[in-house]
Amino acid sequence: MNNKNLCIFCGSSKGKNPAYAEAAQEVANLLIEEKWNLVYGGGNIGIMTEVADTMLASGGHVYGVIPQAIVDLEVAHKNITKLYVVKDMHERKNMMYQMSDAFLVLPGGIGTLDELCETLTWFQLKYHQKPCAILNTCGFYDHFLKHLEFLQQEGFVYPSLKECLWVGGTVNELKKFLKDIKDIKDIKNIKTTQP
Repeated sequence: MNNKNLCIFCGSSKGKNPAYAEAAQEVANLLIEEKWNLVYGGGNIGIMTEVADTMLASGGHVYGVIPQAIVDLEVAHKNITKLYVVKDMHERKNMMYQMSDAFLVLPGGIGTLDELCETLTWFQLKYHQKPCAILNTCGFYDHFLKHLEFLQQEGFVYPSLKECLWVGGTVNELKKFLKDIKDIKDIKNIKTTQP
């Protein structure tokens, strides 16, 4: 059986807390162990490169998707399995979504939130039925998850969103999630931790 592709959304910065980069490396090692390929934004900076380089060091397959404008800034990772250069961010996100079997969000900034929110929006619109996970390292996404809860209480987020969204705080918890979705046929059978 071919490895499945996990798309990781994460920061082009490492952030202030070293735990973010450490968790990214642990995630990469977990992907190797569980035989997942990585799909990510194709950069050679920040948390992105922590995941990519750790996977490459263990012989993992890493696929990057990056707009030409970012390549021009010389932050593209040239040593990954395959780098796809696209014209803009919209094409980048669409290609990443199409290539991936599931999504994982690590700490990041506005771009990471954009990717997460679009993934959840596409799920609500039934453009995809793929699971999405948030690794809430050191409570990084606590405020975001609280706001999601508020949006649901106010009637702006469908309760069905919880069918696709898994939230956990440790890589050990993530391991069980990856095992659960490896051969999943129906997303409703995934056991999730709800925000």
